[in-house]
Amino acid sequence: MQNLIRQLAADMVASRYAIVLTGAGVSTESGVPDFRGPKGIWTTNPQAEAQAYQRYERFLNDPKAYWEEMLGTVGTSSNFYQEMRKVEPNPGHYAIARLEHLGIVKQTITQNIDGLHEKAGTRNVMHYHGTVEKLRCLSCGSRFSVDDYSLEKLPPLCRCGRPLKYDVVHFKEPIPSDIMDAAESEAMKCDLMLICGTSAVVYPFAALPAIARNRGRSGVRIIEVNAEPTPLTHQGISDYLIQGKTGEVLPLVVDEVGRLMGWGRPNTQACTGLSPCPQFSESHRPDTAAEKRSSTLAANHPKAPGFGVSASPSSCLIGARASVRFRCPSGG
Repeated sequence: MQNLIRQLAADMVASRYAIVLTGAGVSTESGVPDFRGPKGIWTTNPQAEAQAYQRYERFLNDPKAYWEEMLGTVGTSSNFYQEMRKVEPNPGHYAIARLEHLGIVKQTITQNIDGLHEKAGTRNVMHYHGTVEKLRCLSCGSRFSVDDYSLEKLPPLCRCGRPLKYDVVHFKEPIPSDIMDAAESEAMKCDLMLICGTSAVVYPFAALPAIARNRGRSGVRIIEVNAEPTPLTHQGISDYLIQGKTGEVLPLVVDEVGRLMGWGRPNTQACTGLSPCPQFSESHRPDTAAEKRSSTLAANHPKAPGFGVSASPSSCLIGARASVRFRCPSGG
C-alpha cells in the first residue's frame, strides 16, 4: 500500500491543476447513512424512496406541501436534512481541505449534499447535486443560505417573489446548468483527478472522469480511492485504484505530501485531520520553495488544523490500513 500512497502523493505534488471528486463513501464515515446500501434509508424504508421520486413534482405543483414534507410536519418524511446539518466532518474531509490549503487541490466537486467539505475548511466546493445548506430559486437561479430563512412561513420566497426549494437536486430534476457547465470545465482543465468514495454509476456526475480522460489535458492522471473497484477501474478510465476507506487513506497521502514538500520527516502516525499533526508543526517547517505554495495559509486560516500548532501522538491515527489495487497506465 505504501508504494501507491507515495505515488499518489508524488502525482499530486507534480500536478498543476488537481481536482477532487467525492461521493457518498466519504460521508458515510461521518455517520451519514447511504440510501441503497444494506442498511440504507431506502433499503429499510421503500416508502421513503417512493416519496423521493415524487418530491420534485410535488414542489412544482404545491411548494407548501413540499416544504411540509421536507420539514417532517406531514407524511412519513422526517427532518432528515436538518439532522444531516448536525453531522461533523471525518479525517477524509479534513485531508482534502489540507490538500487545498497546500495549493495542490484547486476544486472539489461533490455528489454529497451534507456540506461537510466546507465544515472541514475546504473553500472551493462545487455541489453537483446541491446542498442542504442552501435554498435555490428555480426561476432566477439565486441561492441563499438556509440560515437566512426561518422556514416558519411556507413556502419561503425568493427576492424575485417565486418559491424557494432546497438546493438539493431531486429525482427528475435537471442538474442546474451553471453547475453542470462549471464541473465539465473543471474536468477538461485538470491534469489530475482524484476520485474518492463514489461508485461511479450515477450520471451525469459519473461522466466527468471520462470527460477528463477523453477531452481534457493530455496525460491527465485519474486516481481512485474507493472501497471497491468501480466501472472506472474496469474500463481503464482510472490509472490506478487505492482500495480502502477514504478516512484512512487520504490522511496518509497528506502525510506523504508533507514529506515531499519538505515539511518534516515522515511520521509513522497518519494525521486524521481532526487535530494537528506533528510533521506540520511550526518547528518542522524548513525555509524551502515548497513553503511558498502555502505561505498565506497561516494568515488566512490561523485555526486551520496542522499549521503552526504541534500535537500529541494521541491526536493521530496509528496503523491505518487499506488494501491497494494498481493498474499500470499501459493496461498491464
